[in-house]
Amino acid sequence: MKLEPRPATVTLEYVGRTDAYNTVEIRPRTGGLLQKQAALEGDVVHAGQLLFKIDPQPYEQALAQAKAATAQAQSALEQAQRDQARIAPLSKVDAASQQELDAVVARVAAGHASVDAARAAQRTAELNLGYTDITSPISGVMGRAQVRIGALVTAYQTLLTSVYDTDPMYVNYSISEQRLLELQKVSGGSVNNRYRNPPAFHIVLADGSVYPHAGKLDFVDAAVDTRTGTLPVRLTVPNPERLLRAGQFARVVVDAQKLDDALLLPQRAVQELQGRNFVWLAGADGKAERRDVVMGSRVGEEWLVVSGLAAGDVVVVDGAQKLRAGSTIKATPSPGTKPGPA
Repeated sequence: MKLEPRPATVTLEYVGRTDAYNTVEIRPRTGGLLQKQAALEGDVVHAGQLLFKIDPQPYEQALAQAKAATAQAQSALEQAQRDQARIAPLSKVDAASQQELDAVVARVAAGHASVDAARAAQRTAELNLGYTDITSPISGVMGRAQVRIGALVTAYQTLLTSVYDTDPMYVNYSISEQRLLELQKVSGGSVNNRYRNPPAFHIVLADGSVYPHAGKLDFVDAAVDTRTGTLPVRLTVPNPERLLRAGQFARVVVDAQKLDDALLLPQRAVQELQGRNFVWLAGADGKAERRDVVMGSRVGEEWLVVSGLAAGDVVVVDGAQKLRAGSTIKATPSPGTKPGPA
């Protein structure tokens, strides 16, 4: 094939893993027997939607008792206040002793305290009854239920399910220090730890298909992991069709560099010997010539030539294993390439 400059985009590829934008573990705030599961596993749920219900009967009875205790305390307070209203004038004319007045004043103060305690117990009972309805705090997708109807659940301990906010999604991966410097150069620096012009990030799924929505650079960690020499990076990716799920593996392809006049070779045309790369050229005199080359990034199934070749050189793509320096060859165009001299 005859080398001719052409536009090319150099990409870098990383292995990443998807993660939900937010994950909430659903645990009951009161204990009891699970009476109902109101949402199906895998359903899209909304914030405030009922997911589970605990048997409310014990808490209804506790609330009724709390209301009765409040009424009883209120009645005792009112009686003490009436007693105080009767004794206070008598005490002024010495018709009642100071001891009697002090006792009734104390009963009034105790009555106020009893009413406050009863009302607090009533509010607690109301809260516990309300907690028998277990709702979702966020909108998202309900995961697998961990308990079944009839199970005994413990307040703040039993895991009922998890709700995943999956739109958008996070994609987490790590880059080396060298790649970070390249990213900074391509992005034109940063302001407030946000890159000015970050490159495009493409997500390739496990079946090789390209995810239809591009990722956006969301976060670059402030410190390099000294154990691995890498830096955690996070992307946000729209997920309106719910194609992505938490925990998936995905390849992150980054457009690292755009070239207007790149020289590209099929990877099979480049050979390696003792850590050095070389290619065979078809000279104008029909003789084979070996040429050392320096190769750069891979672009699809091709390889970017950094040095050693120039536009117009005719490179042997297939059959190079049979060549020796000075061998007479008859070059024919490789399929899909521009021909060199015959």
